[in-house]
Amino acid sequence: MSHTVEILSVGTELLLGNIANTDAQMLSQGLSELGLNVFWHTVVGDNPQRAREAVALAKSRADIIITTGGLGPTCDDLTKNVLAEAFGKKLVFDEGSAQRIRSYFQRTGRPMTDNNLQQAMLPEGCTILENDWGTAPGCAFRAEGVHVIMLPGPPSECRPMFHYRAKPYLLSLSEGVIASHTIKLFGIGESSMEAQLREQMNAMTNPTLAPYAKEGECELRVTAKAATDEEAQTLLQPTVEQVKALFGDKVYGVDVPSLEYVVLHALTEKGLTLGTAESCTGGLIAKRLTDIPGASAAFKGGIVSYTNQVKAGVLGVPQDMLDQFGAVSKEVAAAMAEGARRVLGCDVALSSTGVAGPDKDDRGNEVGTMFVAISTPQGTHVRALHLGNRPMRERLRTQTASHAFDLARRYLSGLDYGK
Repeated sequence: MSHTVEILSVGTELLLGNIANTDAQMLSQGLSELGLNVFWHTVVGDNPQRAREAVALAKSRADIIITTGGLGPTCDDLTKNVLAEAFGKKLVFDEGSAQRIRSYFQRTGRPMTDNNLQQAMLPEGCTILENDWGTAPGCAFRAEGVHVIMLPGPPSECRPMFHYRAKPYLLSLSEGVIASHTIKLFGIGESSMEAQLREQMNAMTNPTLAPYAKEGECELRVTAKAATDEEAQTLLQPTVEQVKALFGDKVYGVDVPSLEYVVLHALTEKGLTLGTAESCTGGLIAKRLTDIPGASAAFKGGIVSYTNQVKAGVLGVPQDMLDQFGAVSKEVAAAMAEGARRVLGCDVALSSTGVAGPDKDDRGNEVGTMFVAISTPQGTHVRALHLGNRPMRERLRTQTASHAFDLARRYLSGLDYGK
């Protein structure tokens, strides 16, 4: 049976923009992996009447309602009360939950006030979702044809509660197994990718194929349902192979976390080292590599050469080259990569230089004019980029770093450098 899901996030702080609603993002990603369709995101403040109205609307259109927030000990924590009222359920005191709350405070050495025990008031007959990461238990129940799952709001609790408590409950709603694979692509836009697959995606039922746009790259998730995981994989593999064949070297991996992960894995596998020389990206290439545990096995280090003095004095970029072509040029990008490879003593080096905005540089280069380069024992290659149709510094820097990783990925995989 196909389910429709509404995520109902409770908290005035979300409406005010004081915190980002990362819970909803995480839940949508996790539910998609389970093959469950999220049709609506709703955010409501800590107001009983507006919360009742939001629940009534969700109840009228979704058969799974997942709430985040509003389960704590203070007077504005009203989620359980509103949901219990909407579905005609009493709240009853659960001694087991109360004991876990007391133990939590004893374990952490914090004093416990009596209002914390209101977190142990739960809808009668519900499945209790034990919270090993905080105090407020979650819960789940089915009433009037709707499954309701309540999770705590703090992301440090919501994430593990979803993965270790809610997921098993959700999986029990459907017979069989749901499995998926995510195909990662770089160097193609979402609209171009979707146009090549539109008819097929519309015709598919099991497995299904869904596109997702990321910053500067795309994903395709293939999901299948079957009696066993082996049968689901048999359904998935032909589609995975078809997509890989269709998009060729634009596919950088299946079920891999990121471009930089693929690059670091390939470097480690080949016993090679990498270094960076960054201008416009300001160390972002190095940061993305060192975010990965074990990066030191392959990453030698990076130089943030933001000024011409550092480009010339540290990397050895000739001053006459800087004077003639300017810092934002293919010539300087190549010299930066070669300088980093020499100074850092690494096998492969990446560089970046460009105009991140908000204004043109003093030579008239438009915002979004970027150059990335790779220097290897076989030579140096530069890729010119024009990314300024939506000139935003963060976006431009992220895409530039990704293009640098794509150069490294292509070199390490024996591919041409592409465009």
